[in-house]
Amino acid sequence: MEVPLISCMQRIVLYETTARFYIVGSNNNETRFRVLKIDRTEPRELNIHDDGIEYSQKEIRNLLQMIDAGNKPRQAHKPGQCGYIRTVSAFGIVGFVRFLEGYYILLITKRQKIALIGYHTVYKIEDTRMVYIPNDGVRKVNSDESRYVKMFLNIDLSSNFYFSYSYDLTHTLQYNLAPSCGGVGQSASQPETVCTEQSKTSGHEKNRRTDVVLGVQHHPTYKYAWNTYLMEPFVEVVHPDWLMYITHGFITQSNIVVYGKSIYLTLIARRSNQFAGTRFLKRGANCEGEVANDVETEQIVHDASIMPLEKARITSFVQLRGSMPLYWSQDISKIMPKPMIGLDQPDPYAHVAGQHFGRVLSRYGAPIVILNLAKSKEKKKHEMIISEEFKNAVDYLNQFLASEHRIQYKSFDMARHVNKRTADVLARLAVIAEDCVKKTGFFHNKPTLYCNQLRTDKRFKGLTQNQFGGTTVQTGVVRTNCVDCLDRTNTAQFIIAKCALGFQLYSLGVLDSPDLQFNTDCARMLEEMYEDHGDTLALQYGGSQLVHRIESYRKMAPWTFHSRDIIQTVSRYYSNIISDADKQNAINLFLGLYQPHEDENPLWEITTDFYLHNVVAREGMTEQDHNYSQWWDVPVARCLPLPYDQVSKGTTGKHIVVKSSKDDERTSAFWDYYKPYELTSLEELYASHMQTTLRNSLSRSLTDLTQPSPFAVHSRASRRQDEMGKTIDPNPNVSGKDASLASDGSDSGSDSDRDADFDVSETSSDEPEEQEKKHRPLKDMFPTMEESYGVSIHNPDKHSIMVYKRYVQIGQNATRSMEDKHSVGSLRKTGTTLIRRSIFSLDSSEHVTPPTVNRKSKDFYAACIKTGQEGPQSPSMHSMAVYRDYVQKLRR
Repeated sequence: MEVPLISCMQRIVLYETTARFYIVGSNNNETRFRVLKIDRTEPRELNIHDDGIEYSQKEIRNLLQMIDAGNKPRQAHKPGQCGYIRTVSAFGIVGFVRFLEGYYILLITKRQKIALIGYHTVYKIEDTRMVYIPNDGVRKVNSDESRYVKMFLNIDLSSNFYFSYSYDLTHTLQYNLAPSCGGVGQSASQPETVCTEQSKTSGHEKNRRTDVVLGVQHHPTYKYAWNTYLMEPFVEVVHPDWLMYITHGFITQSNIVVYGKSIYLTLIARRSNQFAGTRFLKRGANCEGEVANDVETEQIVHDASIMPLEKARITSFVQLRGSMPLYWSQDISKIMPKPMIGLDQPDPYAHVAGQHFGRVLSRYGAPIVILNLAKSKEKKKHEMIISEEFKNAVDYLNQFLASEHRIQYKSFDMARHVNKRTADVLARLAVIAEDCVKKTGFFHNKPTLYCNQLRTDKRFKGLTQNQFGGTTVQTGVVRTNCVDCLDRTNTAQFIIAKCALGFQLYSLGVLDSPDLQFNTDCARMLEEMYEDHGDTLALQYGGSQLVHRIESYRKMAPWTFHSRDIIQTVSRYYSNIISDADKQNAINLFLGLYQPHEDENPLWEITTDFYLHNVVAREGMTEQDHNYSQWWDVPVARCLPLPYDQVSKGTTGKHIVVKSSKDDERTSAFWDYYKPYELTSLEELYASHMQTTLRNSLSRSLTDLTQPSPFAVHSRASRRQDEMGKTIDPNPNVSGKDASLASDGSDSGSDSDRDADFDVSETSSDEPEEQEKKHRPLKDMFPTMEESYGVSIHNPDKHSIMVYKRYVQIGQNATRSMEDKHSVGSLRKTGTTLIRRSIFSLDSSEHVTPPTVNRKSKDFYAACIKTGQEGPQSPSMHSMAVYRDYVQKLRR
């Protein structure tokens, strides 16, 4: 049996001496320890020693005592002076980095639970600490060091960086749950490199369970691991338990409560570290086919009544956003609201687009559905320049791909349709979204429910065609883009996600049809999650939150949004013109694209980072043996429509395998989730603080209170507005601080997708007007018990009152202190005599006399024994007569 491998190094303490740093890591219950030794006498080099020994609590205590004794000064100035200093406590190592002086270590000092995926906990980094390693005696000072440190710290790791000890956030749920060596049943060769070890188990664990499981940790998708460069100095010299990859993007989770049943809805956005940067400085793609603003969004729906992923029913849907894979940019040298779009260099054979879609096929399979939201008709070509080039590139690539696996291109001029007062943009998008979801499907780890087989919806029937071994897999992906991949893209992704959520809930047996209506608690919650999702991604790439929210495209936004748009336009313009260059330099330094050297120009003096993001141009390489027709890899094409990455899981790259029992904490997520070694309260559990659909019930109208279902349509204003029409913070979960630049506090901005004649003040005719807030008593807000259950509350009768008083008196007498004289006296007067009632003639804690069994019971027991030994007996005459009467009634 294969299960995810859980890292044991979840608590870290850094001890400091003059010559060394000692990093002591342990598991949560502090029964397993490991130690790293870092030399502090080297001014430029990083010397890390890992002895590979797993210590017990007693052994690590003795080791620290030896370190203390060996580093104490011979003549201590103060009694009790230690030989080491406890510098910092942490929860993980982000990595090591060096600029012009010595190395620094980056530690996670504060974390917060942000989501639960089965038993696996996902954390958000809340605070970090950067510690300089060499001691002051060997440090060689450089004047530019402090500037590089400040630039590096501009990447605020406390904003939208996530990690998990047991769940691989760089892979999709479908990949993580797929078995190794072939995934869905296809044969595969043995893995190239396997590190196998035997996990230690205690004696009581061995006696308790003898089942053997394999804890497997696969290599991550380095495209989504943002600390890959920081881990390079020690990834090959330490035990894998020390390694922890962090992702950047957005993660949120909500609870859909369906009559007491919890359905967890999780949203995970993974931002790519390839060709990463800011809005105007990173457009299109680089020479390797990596695009700007590349974000993978995964929507996970989990029936939380069963938590283990291998037993629970869980579904996921993945979609993609990213800039158009072309050589294009915008000239920002001239001050203008919309800089002109231009193609930087010709690409007649769509080499860049081919490289990009080749990677997409490898990760997601076929078909790739492109939803291009850029303008298709303009008086003066602006967005049409790249839209036409993008369409031509897709047509060229489709010539050489099998017809059943070709890229499907869909164009929808969203900006032009939204300006029409009679046009319903979201309805048009909903039709496109359903077609896209039907083509790719979604992932479901269990066979189709029997209830869905009995009442199969015709729209759901085509989604179950990609079933392998009882599992429905997603083949292909929907790739959405506009120009910036911000406002229009986020709204389109919400509509696609809403359509997919309906199918996911239907497959779990929650809905009787895959229709999810607007103005339901579930749809509103999804809308709020995607607005937070869009705000966060817009802050990271564009420097401000969304301008055109989903409410704007639904034409429900109030008139006050006009002034908000103006403020955000100025804010985003300032961010793009003034601070984007500093943000881009910080990203290049953090990702290791630029590594400082004393004999080279500093980063702030480089006029362009083109050569940093284009390896071919930087190293003077030429494209060799480029096939202008076969732009896809042969192994990838053989696996289609399945994703090659899933089919070849466990056969490529390096992974770790640990052989242990089911009760081992390295392979059993039970210990990491329930933490039986810690004293916890229900109020401290993450699930009790999770956003739920029940929290919206008090703000409903009187008629809506009779519809507790989260899928019932309610007429209620959005959470974005208060009763007086004033707007509140559109994104309470986003601090307004840029996720990439700590010093940039912009919380507003504009979007280049906006047209001059975009009217957002129009209100939909089918929406009710805002009603004046009135005082309502509680009896009008909540139905009575008789109205809800048909039972009314009355005063108890005299007999019930007497029984209750006796019950209370028993409790009072049982809890009185025998040391109190007054209590003893009163106890004698009002003592409680309990009369034992039992069917046993002798019933005590020592002797029990069984009751007498009558003859009928003995005969029945003897008949049961005889049936078990000889099989079923012939029915009696009475039973045959009853059966004949029953058959005759059926025939009538």
